[in-house]
Amino acid sequence: MTTYSPAELADTLKEGLLSFPVTPFTADGEVDAVRYAEHIAWQTSFGIGGLFAAGGTGEGFSLTPAETARVVALAVEAADGATPVLGSAAGNTAQAVGNARAAEEAGAEGVLLLPPYLTECDQEGLLAHASAVCSATGVGVIVYNRANAVYSAETVARLAERHDNFIGFKDALGDIEQLTRVVATNGDRLFYLGGLPTAETFALPLLQLGLSTYSSAMYNFVPEFALEFYRDVRAYDRAAVTEKLTRFVLPYLDIRDRVKGYGVSIVKGGLRAVGRDMGSVRPPLQDLGPRDLDDLAALIDAAQVRSAPAALAR
Repeated sequence: MTTYSPAELADTLKEGLLSFPVTPFTADGEVDAVRYAEHIAWQTSFGIGGLFAAGGTGEGFSLTPAETARVVALAVEAADGATPVLGSAAGNTAQAVGNARAAEEAGAEGVLLLPPYLTECDQEGLLAHASAVCSATGVGVIVYNRANAVYSAETVARLAERHDNFIGFKDALGDIEQLTRVVATNGDRLFYLGGLPTAETFALPLLQLGLSTYSSAMYNFVPEFALEFYRDVRAYDRAAVTEKLTRFVLPYLDIRDRVKGYGVSIVKGGLRAVGRDMGSVRPPLQDLGPRDLDDLAALIDAAQVRSAPAALAR
């Protein structure tokens, strides 16, 4: 049973920092339900605006539909109403529809529609794909503008006209002209959020375009720093944002960029470095190498962004 109407969900999400909790795996590669529940409880304790379960940082691309449904249900249960939990819808249209329905059944407040798997598509195909997902559920739907799912301003407007539960546009391209067209065409009908990796790098300039919030992957392991950064962005405090970028974010990106796929792996590495190990990533990703992990731990300490230690119990 959801708590928010789609419109209420949009109003809530656009005014707070958002994040994607990692999905912990056991040594044999299975979803670790105990650690996931502990992680969600820890994540919600800091006053986050919303959590997207089984998303990119949560390795949703490696989860089966059954695992995705289970992860979303576990997140809803562990959050216990402390913050809105959204699921993800991915893959082909039938799978995305199934993901959305399972998320709603689990009590998720909304879903993020990820790009269709592999194939190229044009605007009419994207419209039909997103429309099918919006029609399949009563919860709020946010489209993810990235990869092969690049939504024109007109397609976004057609979706908004057709579906009251279409509430948000998340961008991972950073095409200023496209974003300007989308925001200018659709105005306050939607809310807009940043999803470029790593989102903190782009947060301040995108705020000026109308993207009032963003999804922070580093919130997983340095939540207090991530929330302080978000507050500085929303206050247009350029000096404070620049200081935090220089002290932690930009050196963090230097480690992230050493290996393809580290954008997700470094988040689990960060959790390991702060004493909240969530296990390894699944292939085709790879864990941080020993030197990379040591460098990340040293950076966390040098930047003084570590939260109070509280190791997880086995």
